[in-house]
Amino acid sequence: MSRDLPPLNALRAFEATARLNSVSQAAEQLHVTHGAVSRQLKVLEEHLGVSLFSKDGRGLKLTDAGVRLRDASGEAFDRLRHVCAELSRGSGDAPFVLGCSGSLLARWFIPRLGRLNADLPDLRLHLSAGEGDLDPRRPGLDALLVFAEPPWPSDMQVFELVSERIGPVLSPHFSRFEALKGAPAEALLNEALLQTSSRPQAWPSWAMQNGIDPDALDYGQGFEHLYYLLEAAVSGLGIAIAPEPLVADDLKAGRLAAPWGFSETPAQLALWVPKRSADGRAQQLAQWLKQELARSGRS
Repeated sequence: MSRDLPPLNALRAFEATARLNSVSQAAEQLHVTHGAVSRQLKVLEEHLGVSLFSKDGRGLKLTDAGVRLRDASGEAFDRLRHVCAELSRGSGDAPFVLGCSGSLLARWFIPRLGRLNADLPDLRLHLSAGEGDLDPRRPGLDALLVFAEPPWPSDMQVFELVSERIGPVLSPHFSRFEALKGAPAEALLNEALLQTSSRPQAWPSWAMQNGIDPDALDYGQGFEHLYYLLEAAVSGLGIAIAPEPLVADDLKAGRLAAPWGFSETPAQLALWVPKRSADGRAQQLAQWLKQELARSGRS
């Protein structure tokens, strides 16, 4: 068998298919047709003389050889992406690009950005907002700040910052605020609760932790993202549920109240950094974030 590497297009098609576990998704990401990806996979298998996939129902399953090549090609392509991104951004003078949700960016990060820039002037932090579509493995991101539950991905250096705590919040301008602020949590069963499609399990999780039947909850207006949900709550439109850091400033300013407190979930707010690109900047940022979150909690 030839000792030359297989065609690059075939390796790219395989790496994307193995990572996404889908020929269709790989084709979409590579901007080619489903048939083109399938042909490249066949070329690769013929070049190597081994089967990389087997049928699994209507889908595909990696063979042992496929698993070995997935791990090797994934690491190689990730390294190439990272180095190319560094070179295109100007190497050592490049900013540190942090991804996070739009709600976390708007409601927690931006009010503290001036303090971060003053405390870490050499970091040159750039922020990239998204909702569930950010991946620190992709070029252009150096790290991801995210609420998530362990276990952590093996290819990430994860700095755990603070345990997630969620709770119901409402505005003093809400029409039933006076009646609810001193009532037990069960009083929420009589309210149409604001909800968000980005965190559908937040209300049921909080209810179970507080001895309330999740099936008895009544839902009202829904919002696509948490940021909009909390803006609706601040406007007095109803009762929302939120992670504590995202409403800390509103609670302090009296724009929102949390009569029933906050309950800890299994999730952590954590900084994810690809192991191959971890450096001292990530450690500095993680330490600053942890201190700032502790200060927010004390406030």
